[in-house]
Amino acid sequence: MDIEELQTFVEVADAGGITSAARRLGVSKSIVSRRLARLETGLGVQLLARTTRGAALTEAGIAFRDHAARVVAEIETAKAVILPDGDLKGRLRVSVPLSIGPTEFAPLLAKLAKHHPHLHIHASYSDRFVDLIAEGFDCAIRVGYLQDSNLIARRVGPFYGKLVASPDYVAIHGEPQTPHELSAHEALMQGTETWQFSDGDQVVSVQPQGRFKADNGSALVPAALAGIGIAWLPDCLVDHHIASGALIPILVGFPPPAAGIYVVRPPGQFPTHKVRVLTEFLIEHFGTE
Repeated sequence: MDIEELQTFVEVADAGGITSAARRLGVSKSIVSRRLARLETGLGVQLLARTTRGAALTEAGIAFRDHAARVVAEIETAKAVILPDGDLKGRLRVSVPLSIGPTEFAPLLAKLAKHHPHLHIHASYSDRFVDLIAEGFDCAIRVGYLQDSNLIARRVGPFYGKLVASPDYVAIHGEPQTPHELSAHEALMQGTETWQFSDGDQVVSVQPQGRFKADNGSALVPAALAGIGIAWLPDCLVDHHIASGALIPILVGFPPPAAGIYVVRPPGQFPTHKVRVLTEFLIEHFGTE
């Protein structure tokens, strides 16, 4: 069996369709279909049942998928051993948050690319949670508090943020003394979200309300500076404004629970060597708590 045929089958099985798998592999749908046909012909069984909504594993495909994934992972590991200086080849497609990605993560991805000259890094910057499988991403870098999902996440470092407002806002509206008092204040938000605060050993959750929203954290900074409301923002976006006095920390006695930086990948027992290297690279840079 050809390793490309096995890899293609695993991608189609995990993505649930030929289109998504082709996007992940960086090849045309016709190439994916031909590889699957050759694999099924060689095995003499049907691995996938094609439907109008994608591709579903047959009973034989379910039984074969984990074995195929194990073989692909072992081959990738073997290739990595013989490549000079652990060099990487192929394409790594990664989703990165837009708010802090260009400043905090883009330099790291550039450093990784320089260290691995044969690695093609395709980074997509967006604050929305992309569908890694359907949109063909190898992994995503996400920050904050992760929601429950079927994705596999690896924490690579801590992530810090705080509640801030302008001195003008506080002068006009006052400063909340407890998290529950936020209900009387204008919040600057990225959507419908929940803010969490530490009160001793307890975690207090608040659902803020406000008239100003943006789907990008950086876009909330000017609103906070203009005195429109209170915002929860990453330290890297607000520290220099705090140092200048343009923003002041709010509810410092109720710090947010520890958040994190994560590498998130689609479900599957065996992460690709490229994703493992990226994860280890970020751990080395950020360090875990």
